[in-house]
Amino acid sequence: MSARPKIRLYVDHPLAEGESVALSRDHANYLFNVMRLRAGAEVALFNGAAGEWRAKVVEAGKRAGVLSCVEQVAPQVDPPDLWLLFAPIKKARTDFIVEKAVELGVRRLCPVQTDFTNSERIRQDRLQAHAVEAAEQCGATFAPEVAALQPLSKALDGLSRPLIFADEAAAGDALGALPPAPAAILIGPEGGFSDAERTRLHALPNVTPIPLGPRILRADTAAVAAITLWQVAQGDWT
Repeated sequence: MSARPKIRLYVDHPLAEGESVALSRDHANYLFNVMRLRAGAEVALFNGAAGEWRAKVVEAGKRAGVLSCVEQVAPQVDPPDLWLLFAPIKKARTDFIVEKAVELGVRRLCPVQTDFTNSERIRQDRLQAHAVEAAEQCGATFAPEVAALQPLSKALDGLSRPLIFADEAAAGDALGALPPAPAAILIGPEGGFSDAERTRLHALPNVTPIPLGPRILRADTAAVAAITLWQVAQGDWT
């Protein structure tokens, strides 16, 4: 068996032996104009449900192309059922949160508007594309959904799973307190949570406040730290 292809693409298309996959214009441009692939070249495909597939280029054009699935080279591996609720921050640092959450293994990304959130809008489509790109780069076979931005109060109203609240005022053993999947982690904005938000969070029966160490972390660092703690305690790390 030849080595697995280095170029990986997420496609919204069924994958099976002999399946033909018509490329989008963006994918065709990337493969044939940027990477200079030609007919007969191999790429890896995944769709979030069927594992990773080796595929060969059948037709190569500047704006279109067709691939044919040859064989499955990796099974489907879904991340644990962990959601990340986070307040958007500056663009590059929000991108960092999305990228690292995908790499660490999060099932869903949920931007929330808090009282002190300094970004009132996001480009959901751009963040979704960034999540897909992160999955392509890290070898994942699952690309998490990036939900639309919504107020924290609305997100809490609709949340039925245990919520891990990264609280800078909390104390105790974070690892021992983390609930198993399905679960969600909440990371606040750069200015922290307001008193009203903190009061509501502590009053909810399904919320577990945890500390993230003796130092105050930036929001993007806190997201990575909290996901890592959960993965060590309850996730799919070995």
